[in-house]
Amino acid sequence: MEFTSASANKYLRRLQDEKNRLLRTEQEVSTYVLAEGEAAEPPAYDYGAVREKVAHIDAEARAIRHALHRFNMQTVLPERGISIDETLILLAQLSGRKDRLNELASRQPRERLGDRYLGGAGQIEYRYANYDVARAEADYRAVADEIAALVVCRTLV
Repeated sequence: MEFTSASANKYLRRLQDEKNRLLRTEQEVSTYVLAEGEAAEPPAYDYGAVREKVAHIDAEARAIRHALHRFNMQTVLPERGISIDETLILLAQLSGRKDRLNELASRQPRERLGDRYLGGAGQIEYRYANYDVARAEADYRAVADEIAALVVCRTLV
């Protein structure tokens, strides 16, 4: 069986869904309640068969994950000169950076603190950005563009 990286991940999700379904069903039918004097009608459940199916799913997922990890470690993105594995790490780092830059870019250069409608006679206070908000916004856009470019490069491999 041959996979692309994306199709392997979809197949792994399908395997995990199948395993979760088996385990949920097992949870429901592995025991039953019987009132005193009631005839026993246990639900259909085969302990060994369920264990065997779960082990088969785990083995298949393990083999696919191993192959996917090997592929990610050995395959280099020609446009970037880094492996897919490094790309995935870089994407996670850039995503964190993008989130932080989004917070910084979303601030106003000057923000009024407190509420003037509370009748306070105190002085009005302002919070000032101690950085260039426009630069933070430009950096945010640059990081977002870099993430998009990396995703496209990775998808094409």
